[in-house]
Amino acid sequence: MKFVFSAEGARALRSSWTLLGLAIVVGVSIVGGSTYFLEREKRENVGSSRRVQEARSRVEAARRERDNLQESSEVFRTLVSRGLLQSEKRLDLVEFLNTLRLQHQLFGLDYEIAPQRTLQLPGGRNFPAVDVLASRVKFRVRALHEGDVLGFVDAIANSRQGFYPVDRCVMRRVEQSGTVLLQPRVEADCTLEWITLKAKRAA
Repeated sequence: MKFVFSAEGARALRSSWTLLGLAIVVGVSIVGGSTYFLEREKRENVGSSRRVQEARSRVEAARRERDNLQESSEVFRTLVSRGLLQSEKRLDLVEFLNTLRLQHQLFGLDYEIAPQRTLQLPGGRNFPAVDVLASRVKFRVRALHEGDVLGFVDAIANSRQGFYPVDRCVMRRVEQSGTVLLQPRVEADCTLEWITLKAKRAA
């Protein structure tokens, strides 16, 4: 089958072909523009989500820092109230031990306080603002029964006016001699560390 277009028919269709071409161009432009704006919107959404996530991370970091500062300030106040940031006052420790001896009705109390030294922390850890110092305290107590010794040691370890972690404590029974009723029945040898902190700037 043949289709024959005359010159007059071709001229008549020229405007239609022009409109068709323009429609195709406009359609392609719309599709291209839609694709461009869609991709741009996706990029902006990704960038916006990233900025929101970064902002959330900064807020969370600020909250953690605030909480850490609050905890540090509480710890600092506790250390100050317990006298850890003061220099050693050995007479105060002697009076403290003698007071506890009377409170717990000990038969005897002998102690020895070693010279102060820098405390070696696990892993070689150190602090930028303070030096951790310690004096080893060894003492021997004699009491009527175990409860008096345990109460004495517990009172030292839980003192609010100093930090005295107990390193070791060995308790044993004492041989009874004679017929005297009130005599020591238990004896304990204990070792503790008297820990204080010294600000480095003070040096």
